[in-house]
Amino acid sequence: MTDHDDQIRALLATYEQSLNTADAALAASCYAPDGIFMPAGLPTAKGAEMEGAYRQIFDAIRLDVAFTIDELEVTSDQSAYALTRSNGTQKVLGSGDQAAESNREIFLLRNIDTGWKIARYMFNKQA
Repeated sequence: MTDHDDQIRALLATYEQSLNTADAALAASCYAPDGIFMPAGLPTAKGAEMEGAYRQIFDAIRLDVAFTIDELEVTSDQSAYALTRSNGTQKVLGSGDQAAESNREIFLLRNIDTGWKIARYMFNKQA
């Protein structure tokens, strides 16, 4: 493993923590300033919209998920991608209903002045 690998794994662990603690500011801090979040079934969020998009999600649900990194490829000192799976539970705050949560994710990552950040993120439900 390289330093880049370790830094990216730490970033993804921080992102996982943000989801499990419903911390919109922490989630947004994982993104590059021009980052794009493409959630399944919700509008795309870009840059300054990021924290508000995560607040909207966390106002509706609570997550308890764990990420598994299936593939992590550092393509240069400035770019990388990760293919992951997340599994756990989702609780709908309005109803109290709880269900299994299982997704496939792709992260496009960029190394900027402050370190590795998410440049693009998309997920979909795993059957």
